[in-house]
Amino acid sequence: MSMSLVAASLAAAPSGGEKLPAPHIEYGQLAPMLIVFGAAVAGVLVEAFVGRRTRYYVQVPLAAVGLVAGFAWTIALAARDKPFHAAAMGAIGVDGPTLFVQGTILVLALVSLLLIAERQQGHFTAQAAALPGTEAEQEAEQLATAAGITQTEVFPLMMFAVGGMLMFPASNDLLTMFVALEIMSLPLYLLCGLARRRRLLSQEAAVKYFLLGAFSSAFFLYGTALLYGYAGSVRLSDIADQLSKDAGSETLMLAGLALLSVGLLFKIGAVPFHMWKPDVYQGAPTPITALMASCTLVAAFGALMRVYYVGFETLKWDWRPFMWGVAILTMVAGAVIAITQTDLKRLLAYSSVAHAGFLLTGMIAVTRDGLAGTLFYLVAYGFTTVGAFAVITMVRDAGGEAAHLSRWAGLGKRSPVVAGVFAFFLLAFAGIPLTSGFTGKFAVFKAAVEGHATPLVVVGVLSSAVAAFFYVRVIVVMFFSEPEADGPTVVAGPATAAAVALGVTATVVLGVLPQPMLDLAGHAATQMFVR
Repeated sequence: MSMSLVAASLAAAPSGGEKLPAPHIEYGQLAPMLIVFGAAVAGVLVEAFVGRRTRYYVQVPLAAVGLVAGFAWTIALAARDKPFHAAAMGAIGVDGPTLFVQGTILVLALVSLLLIAERQQGHFTAQAAALPGTEAEQEAEQLATAAGITQTEVFPLMMFAVGGMLMFPASNDLLTMFVALEIMSLPLYLLCGLARRRRLLSQEAAVKYFLLGAFSSAFFLYGTALLYGYAGSVRLSDIADQLSKDAGSETLMLAGLALLSVGLLFKIGAVPFHMWKPDVYQGAPTPITALMASCTLVAAFGALMRVYYVGFETLKWDWRPFMWGVAILTMVAGAVIAITQTDLKRLLAYSSVAHAGFLLTGMIAVTRDGLAGTLFYLVAYGFTTVGAFAVITMVRDAGGEAAHLSRWAGLGKRSPVVAGVFAFFLLAFAGIPLTSGFTGKFAVFKAAVEGHATPLVVVGVLSSAVAAFFYVRVIVVMFFSEPEADGPTVVAGPATAAAVALGVTATVVLGVLPQPMLDLAGHAATQMFVR
């Protein structure tokens, strides 16, 4: 019986003279991703063949050139004014929202690279394999300090993660999206465990992120399987066609969409899938926290909007009530729980949860203005977040970063410029006028009202008022409390100062003169809805 099966298989296979058709790959459309992945592979080769003393001086320019070149190619693609193009046999969708999100990720990754490349603070452990507190760790630290060696494996890991972030929102079918999800996530799991100080906390954060991320990936993959059972395809356009025909099992479709949503909502940190954010943000090296808080959120929202707007737009009356509940829980829980936090990184983590809820209000509108407002909000929030975490890396005491709120008492008297900049970022998070945060919230709330989601906006405004309390509390501690005798000092390296300056500039410009970016986001959103 087995011999007959083998013979049948050989007979069905192409003969030696026949060739399988080669896939048609549009390399020009995929160039931003390919450039970043190429820089990541080159970074791995640098780790293998370049001496330890000189790797840093090769890795940083290599990563910077890769990100700048990818951004330049993205601009070139956007300037061609082609509404939509399906590349790589339909697996990748290149349209206005994709290019806007990819450009945002590349710029925010470049700013995050400034924090990661800063040598003065020493964010990363000298030897990741050494157990915390052992002699091996102490010897590795002493050797690295004496020889001036910097951990450089972080740069190719970061570039692989950024490459996955670029692919995630561009994926036009669910299997490609799953591959992008893993490429994005696996390097981040490693990077979270590389903090130089508080090593056990850092490794605990990495393990938690890995385990919970693995669960969310399993949900995503199971949902993909159920949707394949419903539509006979994992391509979003094919799933949309099946929905328009109302063919297949509705149970499979709804169950698949629910499980798929779990995986996507986990990445944006929406309640009740937010439990990883405070622990991971606190334990990871702060530059990696800045990368995740900005770029990962942008990529995840890009993928979420592609799934719901392209694959399930006709089903919006079914998934909008569910997303209403998630958005309300996310805004309220993020704002309320943040009040109880005394660690600034955990406070910003719950703030990120609340902002994910604000972003969901724009997405729920399912209109051009809703998509445009969400895209603008992602840019504004990304720059403010990177700037805020950059300030946290600058305030240090003998144990490293002084992340506890009590250590920031009187910082306005010790370092008024640093405290003023951080207060400005907090006011932007709160949505104070003339900051990018106000313009972003106004854009998404306006779209939600026009999309008949006024109760959601009311909850959003009330949550913003609650969130303003803990932002103002930090400002009061900095400016109206007496400084401690052994208070922290400010260590500002040139790269970190540049990152802070870019964050301040973007927050001011997008608050005072937001119209050019709003127009750009609106033009990109139009291309999503013309297909």
